Amino acid sequence: MSAEVGTRVVHRRYVPYSDAHYAGNLVDGAYSLKLFGDVATEMCIVTDGDEGLFASYADVQFKEAVRAGDVLEISCTLTRVGTRSRTLDLAVTVVARGEPTPERPGAARVLGEPLVATTATGTVVVPPRA
Repeated sequence: MSAEVGTRVVHRRYVPYSDAHYAGNLVDGAYSLKLFGDVATEMCIVTDGDEGLFASYADVQFKEAVRAGDVLEISCTLTRVGTRSRTLDLAVTVVARGEPTPERPGAARVLGEPLVATTATGTVVVPPRA
């Protein structure tokens, strides 16, 4: 295990309709932050052999809507390695979107151009190396 700048972790997740809270099947912004926590945890495991702790977010940007029926790609790139802290660039990208109709309630399509929905910079801390 080695925490190296440029290390990248990616998750994919389907957004269930049970997570929609608003008209138009919109999902709240906290959903993206939860996903950032999951991908950051894997990053800490990969680089430091520990789940680590999320210390802070900076520059959270909600750029596009996340909706029930979306397929999301959540990426985490390690951009800075300190003694115990790590800085991460985080992004939620919509790669497919549900497009139900009365005739085809399960209709969906892969987006030709993925939509960057949420971005942030995060800081995690890990235990000191033994």
